[in-house]
Amino acid sequence: MKLLKSFFVILFISCLVACNFTLNPNGPRPNNPYFITTEQITIKGVVIPEGTKLKYEKHFLKKGEQGSIMNEKYLTGFELPKNKTLNWGGVPITAIHKFYNEDMSGYSVYANFEVAPGSKTIFYEKWKAEGCDLGITVKNRDNWSFDTSNILDVESCSVLYQRYFKDDKKQQDFLDAMYVSLKEVK
Repeated sequence: MKLLKSFFVILFISCLVACNFTLNPNGPRPNNPYFITTEQITIKGVVIPEGTKLKYEKHFLKKGEQGSIMNEKYLTGFELPKNKTLNWGGVPITAIHKFYNEDMSGYSVYANFEVAPGSKTIFYEKWKAEGCDLGITVKNRDNWSFDTSNILDVESCSVLYQRYFKDDKKQQDFLDAMYVSLKEVK
């Protein structure tokens, strides 16, 4: 009887583990720390509104929602509250996330083109036409603002255009045009 109970317990636990990997083949979802801002603050040179979700690197002792803001050096990105945007070079954005690859100095910027901008620039029009997230290479990793003196290049536009593909003239021309139009934004 005891052996039978042990068998069923092991079988039950095995089923739970198998279901987890079947539903999520990459394993359990990470529970990285995050903080929801309770007031307007400046992070990485960007003024963000109350209710913004600040996401942080995986941390040994901290998981899930935090009761207070963490050190900015651990920040991996932020997402604005639903229906809120920031003006980033004349484009309404909803989120910024640093590049996953630590060897690259930059971040991805996500736009919401359903929100009307203050004024439509060539940069805005080109970006909207592709409707992608932009990868931006910067000098100073701690400055995520639209500071054109800090922006070195437009690294990518989603997976459609990437600097990695140096031999693809169409991709390089598009990214060059995006960078030139970005630098012209006043």
